[in-house]
Amino acid sequence: MKTLYITIVLLFSYIIVYPQLKIPSLSSSSEVKQKVGLTEITIEYSRPSRRGRIIFGESGLLPNKEVWRTGANSATKIIFSKAVFIKGNVLGKGIYTILSFPNDKIWKMKWYRYTDSDWNFYKDKKPVFEIELPVIKMNSKVETFEIHFQDVTLNSTDIVLEWEQTKIKVPVRVKENEEILKSIDRVLYGPSSFDFYQAALYLHETKTNLNKALMYIQKVTKSKEALFFQVTREAMILKDLGKNKEAVKVAKRALLLSEKAKNNDFVRLNENVISALEK
Repeated sequence: MKTLYITIVLLFSYIIVYPQLKIPSLSSSSEVKQKVGLTEITIEYSRPSRRGRIIFGESGLLPNKEVWRTGANSATKIIFSKAVFIKGNVLGKGIYTILSFPNDKIWKMKWYRYTDSDWNFYKDKKPVFEIELPVIKMNSKVETFEIHFQDVTLNSTDIVLEWEQTKIKVPVRVKENEEILKSIDRVLYGPSSFDFYQAALYLHETKTNLNKALMYIQKVTKSKEALFFQVTREAMILKDLGKNKEAVKVAKRALLLSEKAKNNDFVRLNENVISALEK
């Protein structure tokens, strides 16, 4: 009994003195976030590297049409704080994962509700939906797999996958336009000039309602205290409405205000508007 006790003590002493070796993973974990409108998108995934290997194609690490976890280690996790549209499909607020099927010209991508970190768990499950995405060939090679956001607007973005010389874009559109429009109408019962400007900015940038955008911005710019960027926005809205003569007149006012504010970016912007419309 005494011998057994000594053996156990020595074993635990060895574990304490010689802890388990910790080394970094070959595929480092990563997290990227992006806010689109009022919707937050978070992607958690692992990033495998080429390390001299061929990745895609029949002789590659990921042969054509074979399932891939779209990352490494655990299942990739994509979190939406609000509902979104992806190629006409609605994804409700929540956590999702994806399985991809690479091919030379078209990738198939299946979306699932995230319930398990083991990507193999999803292979026999029915997806929420599946989509097909064209392959974009890049001139330069990407060593380490990357997911990032590109072409971010007030109501849309692309989730971009890049590895080796392959790029895939997943178009995402937020499903909150109606919510924002209701918020605009609600706030503008007793608005400030800042509220009117913010409403006009949103309606103009999203091309939701240019006439209403003009109505709101002119509630701001009718004041002699209007700022250079506010008057510039009015000129840009008029231009997009095809009201060129009015746009030039307003742009000239904005130019003077921009010069007074010593903002060279807006000086050039208004000069370009005037030059383009006076031809």
